[in-house]
Amino acid sequence: MTIDTAERAEFRSAVRDLLHEACTEADVRRVMSSADGFDRALWAKLAAQGVVGLLVEPEYGGVGLGAAELEAVAEETGAALLPAPFLSSAVLTVALIQAAGTESDKARLLPALADGSAIGAVALTGARGTWTADGVEVRAGADGTLTGTAQYVPHGQVADVILVVARTDDGLGVFEVAPDAAGFQRTTATVFDPTTPLSRYTFEATPGRRIGTAGWDAVQQALDLAVIGLAGEQAGGARRIFDITVEYLKTRIQFGRPIGSFQALKHMAADLLLRVESATSAAQHAAAQFGDAENRGGAVALAGFACAEAYVDTAMQAIQMHGGIGFTWEHPAHLFVRRARTGLQLFGDSAAHRERYLLSKGA
Repeated sequence: MTIDTAERAEFRSAVRDLLHEACTEADVRRVMSSADGFDRALWAKLAAQGVVGLLVEPEYGGVGLGAAELEAVAEETGAALLPAPFLSSAVLTVALIQAAGTESDKARLLPALADGSAIGAVALTGARGTWTADGVEVRAGADGTLTGTAQYVPHGQVADVILVVARTDDGLGVFEVAPDAAGFQRTTATVFDPTTPLSRYTFEATPGRRIGTAGWDAVQQALDLAVIGLAGEQAGGARRIFDITVEYLKTRIQFGRPIGSFQALKHMAADLLLRVESATSAAQHAAAQFGDAENRGGAVALAGFACAEAYVDTAMQAIQMHGGIGFTWEHPAHLFVRRARTGLQLFGDSAAHRERYLLSKGA
């Protein structure tokens, strides 16, 4: 389903208002140190708004929107530093089920994901963290039993719906594993960014149930949507920390005048504004091209590296422009830096995205 620009803006505004009220900096700091790593009450409100089931087809309880709406909402979740399994459950897991699953799989799994009563996670990449077909390290036997390790599973500790990408004798497949399955162990990873918890999944002859018959093409399609969502979050986060910094430059007085009037800081701010606007354009362009099989890969890859690098650069420069206060843990700039640096590796690093972009151009 598609909605027009005005409806999309209204939907985005409603999400922004909810996060402004229920996902303040104080809320982020409280939630990121909690056992679950996210606020289940806020998750339920996002589900009621249609955010959690944004990509789920209406016949399975969702609203059935697409990449453009995902990107718009993600800009708001990124600006708020939302600590929740949005990209993991509402995007990657849902997209993979819809791309790879049978109608029976969709009817069984999607409704609970759409209403927020279940949390999904996808175990995809191995220790190298490449997020590519070559990086899959779990193997499935002929009977569906899984053996091996998957790393960097976002919000993996709280997942109820667990999907595993594994090697089979005839290529890659997608398998469902019960949270209490024999031989399955999940370990919380030590992370740089506490708003994005990661887990390590280990499988030792763990029983799995194959989801459909699709292979890597379905995984890549789901990953592309996740990259678009991540790019939207990065663009939104970069814009938010840029706005915070500009406001500081206007109010911080030194030598009798606002420091924003100093030429060097003006130039830095102008350069960062260009990075923020370019990142936003890249994320929105990727969303617009998602339905175009010929151009999707290049557009998604461009957003993958452009938005990640713009976010890191903006967040790091923001700390410098704040001076001493920017180096304190109490200042929100640190939260944006940590989120930005995590995004440099999540769903593929800049080098991988650049290589894919060049290949899409025939280079």
